[in-house]
Amino acid sequence: MSDQTAIRTEDDLERIIGAPSEFVRTKVIDALDDVMREFVARSPLVFASTIDEDGRVDVSPKGDPPGFVEVEDNGDLLIPERPGNKLAFGFRNILRNQQIGLIFLVPQQRETLRVKGIATLHHDAEVLDRMQVSGKSALLYTRVQIEECFYHCGKALIRSKLWQSAGSGEAAESLGARSLAALGGEPTAESVVAMEDLLEQGYADHLY
Repeated sequence: MSDQTAIRTEDDLERIIGAPSEFVRTKVIDALDDVMREFVARSPLVFASTIDEDGRVDVSPKGDPPGFVEVEDNGDLLIPERPGNKLAFGFRNILRNQQIGLIFLVPQQRETLRVKGIATLHHDAEVLDRMQVSGKSALLYTRVQIEECFYHCGKALIRSKLWQSAGSGEAAESLGARSLAALGGEPTAESVVAMEDLLEQGYADHLY
């Protein structure tokens, strides 16, 4: 039985959402302009999307003090890597498929910066030392040769109220801790708190 509600072609899609204006089409460029470079310099957080050999997508957040992503004179981006869980899905993907997508965020800025390019992994000691934080050099870095970049409008962040300071009023329990506690069976209040403590200790001891 076919799904009559499925959208299967670009014509189907544009009948629903409309076609982009010429102005919107022209905002997609192939290199960072000066304002984009400033945006990267002010960004403390970037989400990196990679693709494995089977076409499956991974997205990984990368965060550090603002300016942690370097922009070289030729426009390439250098993204440092810090200690993590060592699963390294994104890096393994890059070794098999070099396509990468990035979204840069800057606090209180509603627009985001989107980048597409080709990624490679590097271990240049001089660069790693230059990228150090709290006296700890980066483990490696990802070089991104940009193919497309553009600003994404701020509607998603406006709708989400991301930068509004008021909280939701809900308890600040870590959902990640609850999920991890469940790996050992039905989580209890005590096991969730214990997992939260374990996570916090790991953050304190192994952030860099």
